[in-house]
Amino acid sequence: MSGSSERVQFESGRGEMLAARLERPIGEPRAWALFAHCFTCSKDLKAVVRISRALVDRGIAVLRFDFTGLGESEGDFADTDFSSNLEDLVAAADHMRRVYRAPRLLIGHSLGGAAVLAAASQIRETAAVATLGAPSDTDHLKETLLRQAPELRDREEAEVQLAGRTFRIRRQLIEDLEEHGMREAIAALDVPLMILHSPEDDVVGIEHAARIYKAARHPKSFVSLDGADHLLLEREEDARFVGEILSVWSARYLPDERDRAAADDAPEEGVVRVVGGAEGFANQVRTARHRLRADEPPSVGGTDTGPTPYDLLLAGLGACKSMTLRMYAERKGWPLEGIRVDLSHRRVHAQDCDHCETEKGKIDRIEVAIAVDGPLSQEQRDRLVEIAERCPVHRTLKGEIDIVSKGG
Repeated sequence: MSGSSERVQFESGRGEMLAARLERPIGEPRAWALFAHCFTCSKDLKAVVRISRALVDRGIAVLRFDFTGLGESEGDFADTDFSSNLEDLVAAADHMRRVYRAPRLLIGHSLGGAAVLAAASQIRETAAVATLGAPSDTDHLKETLLRQAPELRDREEAEVQLAGRTFRIRRQLIEDLEEHGMREAIAALDVPLMILHSPEDDVVGIEHAARIYKAARHPKSFVSLDGADHLLLEREEDARFVGEILSVWSARYLPDERDRAAADDAPEEGVVRVVGGAEGFANQVRTARHRLRADEPPSVGGTDTGPTPYDLLLAGLGACKSMTLRMYAERKGWPLEGIRVDLSHRRVHAQDCDHCETEKGKIDRIEVAIAVDGPLSQEQRDRLVEIAERCPVHRTLKGEIDIVSKGG
């Protein structure tokens, strides 16, 4: 993950402390999202973590939290119901609004998907909603629970087996589920909706995605998660795919939060600003008008979200050579149709360099291979290779460089 992760706590509407984790990219996030997990799951479900981190890698900050009585949050799960889930979601959004920024994107997995559909109208900043394997109504969960514990029709409390774990629930949950009309909430949703669902989902059938889609207004989108299981645990790439799809889709509907502070955050013309996070090697690189990233590969502890520093160095040199050749060929009127510059960097022994002043130890060697396309004569090709040696970045690297560092 190219960013930071921090533990967060906030108070639910019923007074319990809820545990959360905020994952955010380096620098100012382009958007903020709130993630609601599935029934009896936690914020640390592998799929939830993978989706969140895929979003973070694309500039979206994500708060994921444990509902009351689950994971690290306080409270008794048996005392919760769908209404309390909605209250927890609103409390999470309130916390984000107070401390960071209000969530513009709501994401819900399974019953969490039903929860974000129902809670969207209570979170005024909501600009887009996404559901993942979500039921189209709360009757689905009610029927599942009653199949497990039919005695709940007459008794106040019973135990059920869900995902291999035992949970104690009370009849109030069944009664509360009966009170929520999801079709009405879906039809009233007035923001863009993304529905992601697997045709092979054997927990919440694909027919629920069709019902949500039919009930919702436009703009609405559907993506089939072919081959995925309900919890997205069998294949790691399924969760990453969801994160990538959500980041691309939501960009159409979410204004870039970074634009608000662009004038303050962007360096002045001619200055390159590099900002690193609290952990890892990923860095955000800013110029007056552009953004890019720098990182290291996983083999040395990075997260591979951008080129390495030496990659960027070589890229600058190669781009300069290519631009120099283009300008020279146009000035001469030569039929240069394409340019390719391949560069590599390594350390070599000084004694292997015939034209170097250093005689001992190791030196840096940059090897450059230039290929030009077009109906050029051999003389023109040779001349272009000579001209590439005169590009400004090449001369900077070959000349005396004075690097002055100041603390601050």
